[in-house]
Amino acid sequence: MAALRQATLLEETESAGNGERSGRGGEAAPFAASAPLASRMRPRNLDEYCGQKHLVGPGMPLRAAIERDDIPSMILWGPPGVGKTTLANVVANATKAEFVPFSAVTSGIREIKAIMARAEEARRLGVRTVLFVDEIHRFNKAQQDAFLPFVEQGSITLVGATTENPSFEVNSALLSRCRVFVLNALGEDDLAGLLRRALDDPRGYGGRPLVVPDPVLRKIAVFANGDARKALGTLEACVANAGSVDGVPTVTEEVLALCTSRKALLYDKDGEEHYNVISALHKSMRNSDPDAAVYWLARMLEAGEDPLYVARRVLRFASEDVGLADPNGLLLANAAWDACHKLGMPECNVALTQAVVYLSLAPKSNAMETAYLAAARDAQERMAEPVPLHIRNAPTRLMKNLDYGKGYAYAHDTDEKIARMSCLPESLAGRRYYEPAGLGAEARLKARLAAVRDWREGRTETPPFSSPAYGGPAAPKP
Repeated sequence: MAALRQATLLEETESAGNGERSGRGGEAAPFAASAPLASRMRPRNLDEYCGQKHLVGPGMPLRAAIERDDIPSMILWGPPGVGKTTLANVVANATKAEFVPFSAVTSGIREIKAIMARAEEARRLGVRTVLFVDEIHRFNKAQQDAFLPFVEQGSITLVGATTENPSFEVNSALLSRCRVFVLNALGEDDLAGLLRRALDDPRGYGGRPLVVPDPVLRKIAVFANGDARKALGTLEACVANAGSVDGVPTVTEEVLALCTSRKALLYDKDGEEHYNVISALHKSMRNSDPDAAVYWLARMLEAGEDPLYVARRVLRFASEDVGLADPNGLLLANAAWDACHKLGMPECNVALTQAVVYLSLAPKSNAMETAYLAAARDAQERMAEPVPLHIRNAPTRLMKNLDYGKGYAYAHDTDEKIARMSCLPESLAGRRYYEPAGLGAEARLKARLAAVRDWREGRTETPPFSSPAYGGPAAPKP
């Protein structure tokens, strides 16, 4: 259904939301009608707040804390455009404390100390200070440590906002003194409701003759991919380019297509989502799910990920999760990396898809990684054993006199083409690192390894290369 909104335009001086402000229980600074729609439509209270019902819905603890003006120090963690700064502004309107907005991008340790000094003085006068720190993950450890004593003694209530995982980006001492609230990407219904409010509200387009069909609103919501700021920005661009239908400005699907060249993918090449999505690709291939694997591959490439990074991870997967169960997997993965290097995007996307699908459907074995990790653990935890004398080279007379190479059996000189000698240090004799999984080509390797071990350890007199495992006619002898 088309939404026809009519009223007078906003006056330049009309209040339209919450700007940054410092004050105690004051009104938000007004936005001019020329301000971006996202700024004009910023919610002023919890009833206008979009989404995050698990945090600020009726009866939820955070909502109750805000309403009784008793908020704890907290970290608001979530992707861009989900309402972290907006929630801080709602707190600013609700609190009787001094609210101080602060940006980690534009401020440093000197500004922190000045604010902390003012906050301590205010505390002595019985005034609380709520300090909102946007992008708190951009502060280094020393800067974050500057907040600690003031949070501990109650001089400030810290509200930090971050798009990065606070477990990694906020130091543990500060994190232990804050509650972490996770804000989720907004759903399609949340965003569609937000857009409808922008069309009705005088701060937005309420009062303008304007038609925006509901299907178009829904497409804008899907395009925004959970980001309220992106949704409102897209609506604003569409309205600015709206055509006229029967004399009324109308946002059609054609106008939307002109204003949106591609979907705003939630993917930060330097942030946590980068690791989440590559993990999803790896685990989808491991679980032999090519459909999911190709989807996660596309998510990365379409968001601008370096294809060589993806190719390197696919190469790793070929050995870590397929290994000798299908030796061709490593060859194909290497060929895909070479194609990425030669072609770049977008031409290399099909080569990567080929490798991802092949490895998804290949038989799986983690025997290579298991073998290396077990050997590495012994190398790290045990004494550095000397190389056994019999497998050392003896290029000089002195080395020969010291028995270097003594007792070495040259395998090609034996009838069996294999020698019954150990190549491990004495303390590790009999240690086993490689245990084939038995799928695909590794099934043959498992049989071969069993034939080698049985002969070397004296359980059979049939030489391995004469056994059925190697295509020989001889039957195993007891």
